[in-house]
This record gives sequence, C-alpha cells and structure tokens, in this order.
Amino acid sequence: MSMTPQQAGWFSETFGRLVSNVEQVLLGKTFVIRLGFASLLTGGHLLLEDVPGTGKTSLARAIAQTLQGGSSRIQFTPDLLPGDITGVSIFSQKSNAFEFHRGPIFANIVLADEINRASPKTQAALLEVMEEGQVTVDGVTHAVGSPFMVIATQNPIEQAGTYRLPEAQLDRFLMKASIGYPDHASTLRILEGADVAAHDHVVPAIITAEVLQSMQQLARTVHVDPAINDYVSRLVDATRSASEVRLGVSVRGALALVRTAKTLAAANGRHYVIPDDVKVLAEPVLAHRLMLDPEAEFDGVTASSVIGQLLLETAPPNDRQAG
Repeated sequence: MSMTPQQAGWFSETFGRLVSNVEQVLLGKTFVIRLGFASLLTGGHLLLEDVPGTGKTSLARAIAQTLQGGSSRIQFTPDLLPGDITGVSIFSQKSNAFEFHRGPIFANIVLADEINRASPKTQAALLEVMEEGQVTVDGVTHAVGSPFMVIATQNPIEQAGTYRLPEAQLDRFLMKASIGYPDHASTLRILEGADVAAHDHVVPAIITAEVLQSMQQLARTVHVDPAINDYVSRLVDATRSASEVRLGVSVRGALALVRTAKTLAAANGRHYVIPDDVKVLAEPVLAHRLMLDPEAEFDGVTASSVIGQLLLETAPPNDRQAG
C-alpha cells in the first residue's frame, strides 16, 4: 500500500514541527537538522564531522530531547572498553548466576561523542548493534529496542590520539554531515544568548516513540518509480568506475539513498520520489562510502567533489519518466 497525499501532508507537518523544535538550539542550520531527522525516520545512523564548537553535540542532544524516549551519551576515550558500551555479565551471589547489566547502548538515541578517540576494538562493538539492533554478550543476544539511532561525532582536524573509522563502520552510517559555522545573523542571535550555557538549552519532547515508529513505517510506503531506481543504479555504478575512486559505493549505499529519498519526499509533502530528492541526498549519503585513490587525495580531490561531478555527468530521468 502506497502513501496517500493526505498522509504525506501529515508527515510533512509533523516533520516540520520536529525541525522547528531543534532550531531553537541550532540556529540557521535547517538543512543539517532536516538531514538528522531524515536519518532517524529512515531508521539509520548519523555521523557528524566538523571542527570543534560548531554545535555537533548540541544537535545530537536536541534530537534526543525531541523524542519521548530513552537517550544516553558515551564519551569515547582511548581506554573505553567494549563492555562499557554494550554491558557486561556479572555474577550475582543472590541468584547464584550471571546477570546481564545493560550498557548505555540500550537507549533510543545514543550520542557517541568523539567516536574516533576509542580503539578499533571498542569501535567494532558498535558494528552489530548499528546493523541489527542487537548486541551479543557471552553468547546471548539482547535487542536494544526500537526506534534506535546512533549519532556519532568526530573532529576531522585533530588526529593525535585518534583511530580512523574503518570503511566497514563508515558504511553502517546512513549519512555523514557537517554543520559548519553560522551566518552573520545567526551568530548575532547566538551572542545575544551568551549568558546561557550550551548544556542549559533544553527543547521539549514533542513526539513519542510510537508515533515516530509509525512515521518510519509510513516513509517506507512512498512510491519510487523504476526510473528513479535506474537513476540511483547508474549513479552508484559511476562511483565504481570513476578514475579517482579506488572503492565505490556498495549495494547498501544504493539502498540507503533510495530509502532516505523516500523519507525526504514525505518530509516535503509528497507521496512519491523525484530526481531532486536523490540529488540533495547524494553527497551526505554516498560521499563517506567512497575510498579515494591516494594520488587523487594528494591532488586535493575530495569524495564530495567526486559525487558532485558524477551528478553532473549522470543524466536524471525527466518528469514523464519518473512520474
């Protein structure tokens, strides 16, 4: 059953309320906030990479506060162990058996702050839960519940004492985004509220976990024309044959682009996907999945610039084909 225009209208209105709620904290950054909620409503995870002081943690915290559900924050450090994230089994003398004590990963929204500061072994503890929504400890599987989203942050300019995320884990993130510095008008508004600490900004919870799950299910019913699927397939194929790219986008990446485009279409009040939905999302969904050739990186080529060039070279379907 496909989404109806009336359902698309309700979805768009609710999505707008969610974005406006977070805009109280992160001024002038509507686009990245929309990406955050698009990731949440698609059932994916978000990686925020930006320089310090741009509001990465504030955005993640505000998204968590908007949802009436459990949230947690994990400060990643070099000495963090996998059990500190997933939880551990501890022997109880009272019951004469091992009891599982849940870790902070058991929450609806998990903020993984400075994720690249933890060791690769600890980072790997997130692979199963990000893909399957469950953790396995001592051979026993524990579901983390739904909805579930990891919002991770990392600083791209400070490499001392950090561990680069492996490609397998980067591929687990639905989107990667940067917030950037605010414009002049937004900066003035921020400075006017300089007497309020960042952690004192609290936004009200305006959506329940049940309603959010219904929105996730509704987003899956958005219509995608075969011409759109063909466009995504050609775009992904182009990443694999580009001369600057050593490893192109996987099938998981292609699926992620289609699924996120469906959510964005509903957020814009449409019950069908158009080529512009794919174009808007191509860079945040696909760029972090590319592995560039070392010589191309040395020449200053970036994954974002490759995606931008491929969008110019890959012809989208016209309105008649995508209708």
